[in-house]
Amino acid sequence: MPGDPTTLTSDWRNALPTLIGRSVTLREVAPHDLGALVNLLSIADATRFGIDNPVSDVTVQELIDRALLDRAAGKGFTYTITVAASRSVVGLAQVRQLDPMFEAAEWELTIAPSSRGTGVFLEAARLLGSFTFGVIGTHRLEARVPLQNGRANGALRKLGAVQEGILRRSLRRHGDYFDQVLWSLLKEDWGDHWLSTAPRVH
Repeated sequence: MPGDPTTLTSDWRNALPTLIGRSVTLREVAPHDLGALVNLLSIADATRFGIDNPVSDVTVQELIDRALLDRAAGKGFTYTITVAASRSVVGLAQVRQLDPMFEAAEWELTIAPSSRGTGVFLEAARLLGSFTFGVIGTHRLEARVPLQNGRANGALRKLGAVQEGILRRSLRRHGDYFDQVLWSLLKEDWGDHWLSTAPRVH
């Protein structure tokens, strides 16, 4: 199994590196992803990524613009998740700092229904976690997941995340409030989930 790649460095604020796995590729979100992301984020159980208003071309374009500005400022980064074979967009992932040193961060991932249960989520999460822990230098990753989203909660459990509590009625959707599960992952617990995020040489 790959070890802790803490010796890797990346000037990610200027250019977010592409992360390449066996079946998925994570690349920085870009303006040409607009249509695919509108479709993805319109799915009823999709993560909101900070979008408070209804999903539309305008709100998703604002998300893309904000993601690029946040990356340049070192506040966070956003990846589109693509299937390696077809390069089609099947998901979105975002990591945002929770403190000025980026030692603690929050991450969100959403996957299209057509790719759920295929291993795409876990591989994308392992790439994202390995980059965040190994290159960014984050010590703690948090995730907030709706209590009723059994698939996402189960996937975080497979990654070794620890359930720290229930955030009561902390998520508002369509005028209703829902409970969320607070999960945490620590760098020292990442263990066998490390994947290489070094650039591939051809």
